[in-house]
Amino acid sequence: MESKLAEKKPSSVIPMITMTLLFFMWGFITCMNDILIPHLKQQFQLNFQQSMLVQFAFFGAYFIGSVIYFLISYYKGDPVNKVGYKKGIIAGVLLSAVGCCLFYPAASLSVYGIFLTALFVLGLGFTILQITANAYVTLLGDEEGASSRLNLTQAFNSFGTTIAPVLGGHLIFTLFTQNGQVTADSTRIPYLIFAGILVLLAIVISQVKLPSFSTDAEEERGLGALKFPQLKLGVVGIFCYVGAEVGIGSLLIAFMEKPETMGLPEVVSKNYLALFWGGAMIGRFLGAISLSNLAQAKKILYMIAAAVVVYLVIFSIVDLTFAQTSFFLVFIVLNILAFFVGRSAPARTLVLFAVVNVILLLVSIFSTGEMAVYPILGIGLFNSIMFSNIYTLSIAGLGKYVSQGSSLLVMAILGGAILPLVQGSLADAAGIQDSFFIPVACYIYILIFGLYCMRKVKVDPNLKVNVNH
Repeated sequence: MESKLAEKKPSSVIPMITMTLLFFMWGFITCMNDILIPHLKQQFQLNFQQSMLVQFAFFGAYFIGSVIYFLISYYKGDPVNKVGYKKGIIAGVLLSAVGCCLFYPAASLSVYGIFLTALFVLGLGFTILQITANAYVTLLGDEEGASSRLNLTQAFNSFGTTIAPVLGGHLIFTLFTQNGQVTADSTRIPYLIFAGILVLLAIVISQVKLPSFSTDAEEERGLGALKFPQLKLGVVGIFCYVGAEVGIGSLLIAFMEKPETMGLPEVVSKNYLALFWGGAMIGRFLGAISLSNLAQAKKILYMIAAAVVVYLVIFSIVDLTFAQTSFFLVFIVLNILAFFVGRSAPARTLVLFAVVNVILLLVSIFSTGEMAVYPILGIGLFNSIMFSNIYTLSIAGLGKYVSQGSSLLVMAILGGAILPLVQGSLADAAGIQDSFFIPVACYIYILIFGLYCMRKVKVDPNLKVNVNH
């Protein structure tokens, strides 16, 4: 990829800090959906399938937005390359703020359809960020460090998803209640606060001097990217991964409320949900270290240190005792071992993590009490590098079709809209526990995709991704 910079390249420190803040808020608000689902389910007396329309509206926007972007790129040229990354990012942030503002009339009028509309608009804003911000971070510095920078920002995105269940749950279920009852203000005020923060962030981004990028690469039309089998298989892989992760996170609170599991109230279960999302944060930090050029002994030392530090951060956030969270240390050790067995090879690591997730889900499905819940909470650790590994393997060798392939992979986030709806239907018909067979099938597919890529696809061991826009 050829990029044009200003003659004097500005420091990327301030832009990276700004992007890190953006990724944090992005993750935080996305994970708020898991808090909204049980709240709206109770408020509107919904079944599981109806409550999953929250994720259908939000992640369906990713698909619609990506299709619109693809069609504009096809007929008019790449919009981001025309207006610039900075303006594209600001547009995405402001559109997300509009989506947050729509929660005010939704809560005031108490209309489920307006809530879904607000989530759809919010999802459209995040679609623009998905297209612009990820690629922009890879350009903020040398190509060799692109994967490291993206892992760092995604780790802070995971930090947002980790504290959202705790802080967001406190806002909805505790702070903005009346006599212990959830009211319209429980969603109205928090989302107005989120909108204000997003607008402030857009103003900050507009004032920060961000380096501008453009490309001389010839834009490709048609669907040439689909001649690569790894991309076609990878699109389904992203569909399955996002659908499995969103479906599990969406039903975890309801699953922990069941008397045959842990029988926890929402104010407690939201803290365990933070462990699920916190695992993804730990896994991404560990993945970044495992991909470094450090000596093996230093890698082990740094990975253990990072795991302990991040675990302590999570422990300080959640309202749980050490005895209640100590089981999670077992999964962290297992995660570190899996990284070393995977030896930083994307396909091999993907296969190992998919196998572990299948085992953990099956244990949960066929167990009761804490043994039904704890394995599912450990899945976040093994979800951590799946998106980036599937993405990297899918676009390997695409050459001039990388940009087109990337847009198709973003469309596949539609899995977060479709599969939770399917899982919700199964939960209504057969129970929450049996509904986890849906993500089992998803991880089995990811396992098969990883095995195919082990034989057919060769990728730079540093997971370097060239993004053309």
